[in-house]
Amino acid sequence: MIEISLCMIVRNEENSLPRCLSTAATIADEIIIVDTGSTDRTKEIAASFGAVIYDFTWIEDFSAARNFAFSKAAKDYILWLDADDYLKPKDQELFRGLKSSLPGHVDSVNMPYNLAFDAAGNVVTSLRRNRLVRRSCNFKWIGPVHEYLEVYGPSYSSDVCITHEKDKAYTDRNLRIYQKRAAAGEAFSPRDQYYYANELRDHGQHEEACRYYTLFLEGEEGWIEDNYQACLRLAECQERLGNKEEAFQALCRTLKIDKPRAEFCCRLGAWHLEKNQLLQAVYWYELAVMLPRQNDSMGIRNESYSTWLPNLQLALCYDRLGQHEKANQFNETALRYHPAHPSMLYNRKYFKTLLGDKYVELQPIAEQAE
Repeated sequence: MIEISLCMIVRNEENSLPRCLSTAATIADEIIIVDTGSTDRTKEIAASFGAVIYDFTWIEDFSAARNFAFSKAAKDYILWLDADDYLKPKDQELFRGLKSSLPGHVDSVNMPYNLAFDAAGNVVTSLRRNRLVRRSCNFKWIGPVHEYLEVYGPSYSSDVCITHEKDKAYTDRNLRIYQKRAAAGEAFSPRDQYYYANELRDHGQHEEACRYYTLFLEGEEGWIEDNYQACLRLAECQERLGNKEEAFQALCRTLKIDKPRAEFCCRLGAWHLEKNQLLQAVYWYELAVMLPRQNDSMGIRNESYSTWLPNLQLALCYDRLGQHEKANQFNETALRYHPAHPSMLYNRKYFKTLLGDKYVELQPIAEQAE
């Protein structure tokens, strides 16, 4: 059985740290906490879990802090988490099994990182991240902000999930770090161009975000998943600026990068629907439903684009086309993925009244299985 050092960097995390450490302590053999300037009970809480605590002067460089934390690890493998991450009970059990079954040649383990959930607790947004690495490989973190762990060699894809539930308000901290670097004349890497564009977009600076997304894409040096998302987000920013044609061109730019994906199909369907081009919209929404899901990608996945969302939009399109029974079927299918969605529940009442004896209500998937 392998032994694991949990390495974390924290600052003022008294609210979320107990949940994180109470779940991670069940699988970690050593806990390393690097504090970058807490003024609350963070270090006291960490000490209560037996953590070894180090102070690190914050220099606006996340990689520097994480690499310092990694340097203090002493076990075979290193696991990294943020304070607002934790492991659900089933994932703790899976992780304990992983400790005893991990193949000896593996240098890194990637795990699903679940980021967003629907009202029923189902995962709707996730991606994979390299979470567990062999200490002797001396893998390094790269980048002052939106840092990444550079790994290579034999890797293993695990079913252990890390759950993320942020309990702090989003700030402009990362944006300010990028702006300071830009003002100093620093030449950004392609990855920094992409993540700076994301920060600008998240803070409503859409025109400047468009400029950095375009710089990133024209450089043609980015990771395919970042390239794809940059096109979609450039389209979104152009849309918010009222540049309809530019938004369409940015959306179609994804076709130069990869085959159509569900999110692209839904966005193109929405573009046609806004123009009341119903048959074209139907084509793209139906393709979104039919496309296979990308379960093995390291890129971000939003399940809504291949499940309830296109079905809901198909219900709208077919209702406008006068095909009400077909519209009802798509609405019911959408409800099977998202049973509490208010728009779909409203549609159900509408179709019950409209169709009368022809109305059909699908059973929830669990009930049908029984």
